[in-house]
Amino acid sequence: MTRFAFTAFAFVLLAIPALAAERVDLELVLATDTSRSIDESEARLQREGVAAALRHPDIIQAIQSGYHKKVAAAYLDYSSANFNKIIVDWRIIRDKISATAFARALTEAPLTFGRRTSISDGLEMAARMIENNQYLGTRRVIDVAGDGPNNHGRLVEDVRDDIITKGISINGLPIVNDGDEGFASQFSIKDLDDYYRGCVIGGRGAFIVVAKDFPDFARAIRRKLIFEIAANGAGKLLHRVQGGRHAFGGYVYKPGCDIGERLWLRRFSDPDNF
Repeated sequence: MTRFAFTAFAFVLLAIPALAAERVDLELVLATDTSRSIDESEARLQREGVAAALRHPDIIQAIQSGYHKKVAAAYLDYSSANFNKIIVDWRIIRDKISATAFARALTEAPLTFGRRTSISDGLEMAARMIENNQYLGTRRVIDVAGDGPNNHGRLVEDVRDDIITKGISINGLPIVNDGDEGFASQFSIKDLDDYYRGCVIGGRGAFIVVAKDFPDFARAIRRKLIFEIAANGAGKLLHRVQGGRHAFGGYVYKPGCDIGERLWLRRFSDPDNF
């Protein structure tokens, strides 16, 4: 092949457009907490709760009411960066068959367990998953659930602020598990719903749905998924700047978004705690 012919061939290859991304109504990462505070029964309740929600007729109806009548979804177990794991990678959900297949893949996958609670690591990984997939969603959302505040990795409000500038919204499902006992209870907070509202969620139309405990997770996630899927993308941008920091709807978490980090440091710096 002559140099001219080779150059012309290379030019043609470069001119071929990349495969078009598949358009969907929603790109959704479901991120659930698998830190040390989550035991086997609680981890299973989260998996089964999401699976049951996806099979529910109201979810299927919400999906099929969209313009494209399909969503792209993935499921992530998060704890901290070295323990995060994608349990179900990106799949299209458009009907009962595809929703059931996603739910089955989720419930059949082995449970995973981590250590520290790094909502920020989970959010960063979820955002990369959204940015690097082959879908083009009308909306892009991370749905993060957990039973405690961030205590590892970057400060969660800094990560949130970075992510919403990419056009990705973060919704929250705090599990206010007042029955926590033992080691994990030292890092829990009673106002986790307020913490999520002030420190975790953000972006267009961001919201939280509270689960009062792990058995209540199935109800909460079903309600939350209906809101997320049925939203038309025209929601008010509720996350705005206040006092030099971003705040959801003007709400500021007064104890400070680093409360989880401070609880961790106090636990391991005070000899009386050993």
